[in-house]
Amino acid sequence: MSSSERPLPPTAASPTQTGPVSLRQSGANLVSFRRASTRLGPADAAVFETFVVPRYLHLFGDVLIEQIAEGEEAQALHLFCRTGYPDRGVTLRLPGGHVYGIDPSTPAIELARAKAATMPDFVGEYRVVDSIPAPFPDAAFSHVYTLHPFGAPEERAAIFAEMARLVAPAGQALMALPLRGSFVELVDLLREYALKHDAPQVATGAESAVLLRPTQQILEAEMESAGFHFIETATQPSTLSFRNGREFLEDPTMRLLLFPEFTAPLGLTDPGPPFDYVREAIDKYWSEAPFTLTVEVACISGRRKSAAE
Repeated sequence: MSSSERPLPPTAASPTQTGPVSLRQSGANLVSFRRASTRLGPADAAVFETFVVPRYLHLFGDVLIEQIAEGEEAQALHLFCRTGYPDRGVTLRLPGGHVYGIDPSTPAIELARAKAATMPDFVGEYRVVDSIPAPFPDAAFSHVYTLHPFGAPEERAAIFAEMARLVAPAGQALMALPLRGSFVELVDLLREYALKHDAPQVATGAESAVLLRPTQQILEAEMESAGFHFIETATQPSTLSFRNGREFLEDPTMRLLLFPEFTAPLGLTDPGPPFDYVREAIDKYWSEAPFTLTVEVACISGRRKSAAE
């Protein structure tokens, strides 16, 4: 029996029934949403919803929705919810369910609320929250999920720990993200720049960006260490194509989701030159064909162990 077919526990009490719980400001699992999820500005939120979701993020949402364990009157929490995708699809698997979404971006939350208001059969609540632990009681949810969090291992560990706190015994946690092996074409071009321009820090940074992403085995070990079992990972290889170098640099998916993860490890005060080189190389090497990035889409699912397990 797959993880999505195993029965859910009785519906956890609604977080609003127990009153607000103050954010705990200590503990190893405290992590700022500002890094774990790109904080969208007023202009970015609409661009994200209009372009990034249908072009890229749906690859992860589709796999996650397929993994959701069906149940009635569920209480689900979407960590780093941004503009509220794929919450509508999640509720279709959870008849009578209630979805809560939290994110540090006020414009993104406002857009998620506006979308929810247009769906009469959707029951959801969205809140601006800057960090985890989130302001909800322990074991409050039957499902907790997140899409495309920042790739650093310590931040995944913090998210898994928070999921373990929030999910009721036998409840389900899900995380959809790119695995190691994604975006290797960009890494190769950055290595080429480093070799031609005697910039070893760029080569080191590119390698670091690769290692931030987990393999399937690493991801499953991380989730198990957080207290989950019946762990399964669904994978779906995909691609992301660009007509030319300019489109690559200006693409909202690259700008809002992927470039921050690549530029941070480079350690440069001005990351412009390496990416200017990438743009020129794309136009040179792929002048007669689209430039394509590999995306190793994955969604890991696990059930929270009970106290007796």
